[in-house]
Amino acid sequence: MSLFVKRFLDIILSGGTLLFLSPLMAAIALTIGFCDGPPVLFRQTRPGYKGRPFTLLKFRTMTDTQDARGSFLPDAERLSTVGKLFRQLSLDELPQLWNVLRGDLSLVGPRPLLMRYMDRYSPNQAHRHDVKPGITGWAQINGRNILTWEEKFTLDLWYVENWCLLLDFRILFQTARQVLTQRGISFEGYATMPEFMGSRDRIVPGSTK
Repeated sequence: MSLFVKRFLDIILSGGTLLFLSPLMAAIALTIGFCDGPPVLFRQTRPGYKGRPFTLLKFRTMTDTQDARGSFLPDAERLSTVGKLFRQLSLDELPQLWNVLRGDLSLVGPRPLLMRYMDRYSPNQAHRHDVKPGITGWAQINGRNILTWEEKFTLDLWYVENWCLLLDFRILFQTARQVLTQRGISFEGYATMPEFMGSRDRIVPGSTK
């Protein structure tokens, strides 16, 4: 029953917010198109519930600038001026409300990371996919990108084990406050986070651990 209520609230809140913020989202899209050119949206395949892939939507905040060898420059160097502003205000995340309406995401849950991380999780960390991923989550209100990967996953797993509707409301309330204070946007020295290369407690096939 609680999961049904969670999905019902996801639909009502995401649909209502999309309708209310549609003028703002249109203005953001026009700004990106004018300043950085098309495409306005960034699309990327991410793992959803039980690791099933879906297409995540965000407003594009980076350019496609490459070096002389044709490789993309580091994220921090490709972050555009308007993209940096939208990211600081978390406005780049607004198109994910459509993912919530579709059922790919929930408003609250562990953040969906990259598909290539799937085989880098320890068996315990993989349980973060036992619930639907979210736009915001327990890790996001407890440090966001200033946390290490290990700290983030510990918080994600705590959420999976302790989820309830009251906790979701608490996370949504604290997310709004955190967006206003712009805390934890990036890990030191990175535009967002360094790449997750694997966990210390990951069991490697063929090892004697």
